[in-house]
Order: sequence, then C-alpha cells, then structure tokens
Amino acid sequence: MKGNMKFAWIASWFALVGQLAFFIGVSLFTGDWRYVMWSFMVSMAAGVPSMIRTWLAQKRINDQKGSPAQ
Repeated sequence: MKGNMKFAWIASWFALVGQLAFFIGVSLFTGDWRYVMWSFMVSMAAGVPSMIRTWLAQKRINDQKGSPAQ
C-alpha cells in the first residue's frame, strides 16, 4: 500500500460507498429494500476500517516526507 496510495483510497471509498450505491440500485430495481439494510452493515464493517487504515498509512507517508534527513 505504501507505493500506490491512490489505489488504496479508491478501494477504500468503493468499500464504503460503492457497494452501498450498487445495492441501492438493486433495491430500486427489485423493490426489496432488505438489500440496502444488509449492504449497509457490510459496507460499514468493511469500509470504515479500510478508510481508517488508509488514512493512517497516508499520514505515515506524509510524516516521513516532511521529516528532515539525519
């Protein structure tokens, strides 16, 4: 993840928002709103830790770039 943070951010946002948006579309198509309920729980369980981990990795990289060489 250290080499390509752009992909990590895209994957994190997809885990958090993309899955939920997809299942909202499925629910609109089928009329069964239980898809949204279950996808919301899964999106939060996968997306929030993913976003936190990506944010911490980005912060670590930014701190290393900003620190003076010794």
